[in-house]
Amino acid sequence: MPTFTSDGLTIAYDDLPPPGAPERTVVLVHGYTSNRKEGWRRTGWYTAFERRRMRVIALDQRGHGESEKLYDPAAYTRDRLAGDLLALMDHLGVGRADLFGYSMGTRTVLEAAIRAPDRVSNLILGGVGARMLEARPPGAGSGLAEAMLAEDVGAIADVNLRNFRRFADIQGEDRKALAACAQAPNIPLDPAALAALPMPVLVVAGDLDDGASDPEGLAAAFPHGRGVVLPGCDHVSAIPHASTKATVFDFLDGLLDDPFPNPF
Repeated sequence: MPTFTSDGLTIAYDDLPPPGAPERTVVLVHGYTSNRKEGWRRTGWYTAFERRRMRVIALDQRGHGESEKLYDPAAYTRDRLAGDLLALMDHLGVGRADLFGYSMGTRTVLEAAIRAPDRVSNLILGGVGARMLEARPPGAGSGLAEAMLAEDVGAIADVNLRNFRRFADIQGEDRKALAACAQAPNIPLDPAALAALPMPVLVVAGDLDDGASDPEGLAAAFPHGRGVVLPGCDHVSAIPHASTKATVFDFLDGLLDDPFPNPF
């Protein structure tokens, strides 16, 4: 298991170059309670990118998977998570790459793009939508934190929170670290910063993903944004789905910019 040090922490990652010279590089950032192996390898993304001769880099975000765990919510701000991502690119000598985040990982890659736009060729935001633009109310993460720390999973009334907790248990995640992560203090996204991003942005989410809302509404915040709704997919099933992969690769190939050009 390769690791490197970022902000004094040990961060685990994979770096998988294809046979021969890679045509491009993609950095993958998983969501809350997940990790690089579950979020990307098991769901077929490693293989899909390798078949396209792309170098695949994926990390376990701090507090997740095989990376170091912390128990202070202040350690999990977007700025610090993005710092780990950019530090990994520095560590591996990657000057510029496509960034692909899912769910919580979208906030990491988006912050990295805001901080270092010249290092991002394309930005892919999965499992999110217009709700991402809304300010989080005070204590928004307390429900997740309580679910992570609950003694009895069956006592968690909210179905979504219960599913997050069960998934964390299945993955063997450190629930105290996840509780801290859920309570991280993050300021609202700055619309002006999003409007200044120069790279193409894809926002993709399933039509059954109640937590994401409209991906086209978020895509409209970017000068070169494109939103795609995946029929029949929810937050979990969209990750491994073939339609998600087809959409992402069409985007990277430039086929979503104008799929039906006007000949006149």
